[in-house]
Amino acid sequence: MEINLFQAVLFGLFACLSSMPGMGGTTIGNYTLGRPLVAGLVVGIIMGDIKTGIIIGAAIQVVYIALVTPGGTVSADVRAISYIGIPLAMVAIKGLGLDPASSEGTGMAVALGSAVGTLGTVLFYGTATVNLVWQHMGWRAVEKGQLNRLYVVDMVLPWISHFICSFLPTVIITMLGANMVDIIKNYLPMDGIAMMTLFTVGSLLPAVGVAILLKQVVSKPADLLTFFFGFVLAAIMGVNLIGAAIIGGFFAVLLYNIRLLQYKTAHVPAAGAADFDDDEEDI
Repeated sequence: MEINLFQAVLFGLFACLSSMPGMGGTTIGNYTLGRPLVAGLVVGIIMGDIKTGIIIGAAIQVVYIALVTPGGTVSADVRAISYIGIPLAMVAIKGLGLDPASSEGTGMAVALGSAVGTLGTVLFYGTATVNLVWQHMGWRAVEKGQLNRLYVVDMVLPWISHFICSFLPTVIITMLGANMVDIIKNYLPMDGIAMMTLFTVGSLLPAVGVAILLKQVVSKPADLLTFFFGFVLAAIMGVNLIGAAIIGGFFAVLLYNIRLLQYKTAHVPAAGAADFDDDEEDI
């Protein structure tokens, strides 16, 4: 499997759209197109292997499921993970003859995605740095009362930043993907220490992502029951993701109705108070 120029250009375009701050908007861009789970489908369609794209995207998404950017600080760039890491992982897995659903395949995908995501922070901060130039131009326009220039500063000039720090790096790196896989095959044998270490680290990273998510959503010990119940459904009873979502939705509706009933009961006035109000009105 190789990545041609047209495919690389599409990856570069989606990298721009999913950048943060996103040219496609925060909701559509960063929080939708930029997520590895969605990007796996997009990359799979572009490369003609939807199944492999979704499997790799889902495996990488687990690692970054709780990734947040407080104050613009990022530990990994999901734009690079999605549209550089996933295509390279697909090329590597196919080139090495691995099954994308196997532990070796997902380990390779997660390790490559994590490495690219860390390097992608350079692209993230590079984009932000270049955008500072346009911000200063915007302030000068405001000081001169040229408010009509703010549209150009806000919607047009940032494309230059994204072209330099998102589009070009994505196109160049993905185009070199096949060559990188050849280097891996020649100098890093599958049974060597380097590749075994890569697979081991890649298999451990999803546990880190789940742990970060639990740290954010679990506020009391009882909240862990929901997690363990889902684990039982998936690992022991063999329920797939759609089935678990349906069961979870059922319990969510049930809990909502219970809480609503408790709220109504707490705010219903006592019978004595109601009688007292009626007596007052009669008087």
